[in-house]
Amino acid sequence: MSDTRLYDLLGVKPEATDAEIKKAYRKLAKEFHPDKNPEEGERFKEISFAYQVLSDNEKREMYDKFGERGLREGMGGGGYDDVFSHIFGGGGGGLFGGFGGFGGRRRRRGEDLVHPLKVSLEDLYIGKTSKLQLTKNVICGQCQGAGGKPGAVRSCGSCNGRGVKVSIRHIGPGMVQQMQSACNVCKGEGEMISQKDKCTTCQGKKTVKENKVLEVYVDKGMKDHQKITFDGEGDQEPGIDAGDVIIILQQKEHEAFKRSGHDLYLEKDITLSEALCGFDMVITHLDKREIKIHCPPGKVIEPGCIRGVEGEGMPIYRRSTTNGNLYIKFNVVFPEKNFLDEDKLKELEKLLPPRPLPPKVGEDVEEVDLEDVGEAGATSSDGRQRHVYEDGSDDEASGHGPRVQCAHQ
Repeated sequence: MSDTRLYDLLGVKPEATDAEIKKAYRKLAKEFHPDKNPEEGERFKEISFAYQVLSDNEKREMYDKFGERGLREGMGGGGYDDVFSHIFGGGGGGLFGGFGGFGGRRRRRGEDLVHPLKVSLEDLYIGKTSKLQLTKNVICGQCQGAGGKPGAVRSCGSCNGRGVKVSIRHIGPGMVQQMQSACNVCKGEGEMISQKDKCTTCQGKKTVKENKVLEVYVDKGMKDHQKITFDGEGDQEPGIDAGDVIIILQQKEHEAFKRSGHDLYLEKDITLSEALCGFDMVITHLDKREIKIHCPPGKVIEPGCIRGVEGEGMPIYRRSTTNGNLYIKFNVVFPEKNFLDEDKLKELEKLLPPRPLPPKVGEDVEEVDLEDVGEAGATSSDGRQRHVYEDGSDDEASGHGPRVQCAHQ
């Protein structure tokens, strides 16, 4: 990517997430808004243009591939002035009320619709397109959101069109309480339509239900809880800008691979022979590729050690040719006891590094043998079954003294 001017305007990196871009824009918009800095009008226009492009997945992809010049040509050559005019409604009543009158009253905006979308780790690795069907309110096409015939809508006389009623109640000498509630006549609407004049399609509700199918593109490298926003696809209501539909990704747990940022983690069991003498192992990756892992003879794998494979982790979001790393933790499975006789053990000992010399001890030293301790524990001298990690509080009470426990390091 050679053209990064729009990213530089917002002070973010080209791989910034949607949330980081929105956060940077809000901060700069407050700082350079012409209400606060009248001399920064052009700077504010460029910041707004940069955000309008980078917050739109299609425009951002076009900009990343072809730069600002290609973006202008793709948008018909209008440049940021046309886009800015689109954002701010041609100078009147847009996001900040337009340059013709800053500080003007903004249109109300509807609530966003939030939908979770469960995805697998494979989906986040290779990408996926899902279709999401939702039901939302849209402005009635029959009455164009009026609710009835032309001129049929009249202001509610009970609440004077406010939709609420205010009542005052005396609660004590010189003390009153003001209470506000929705008008019971117009049901809080502030207007009324007679039954005979109501729209036959929406029955005076001004909106109707509509099924909408959205194609949700899960890009490579996206993360758990990442948001995908469809601007203006929320419920519609007359006089109110529709909210957005926000898709929140929810990653399902994978049976083998674990993800941490851009990296993948995997646990594999190997035999003692493989740990000492090398091995070849085949791993089926998230995109069904088979990867051969080679460990040469003589490169000893210690129990619990972690080795890495560069570039085989998760794709980095919006950087299609860059991946994180794959890390493998090796668990060495030792052979069952008594698998070698005494002669073979002597042969094996010759091949292994020499053991340390026996320690020097005094004449009165006592020699004991190690014994197997089952998971349930061993039998103590008083005949009771004891657990290895048993609390010694009962022994203290019975006069046997505290037991020594294993220390965690």
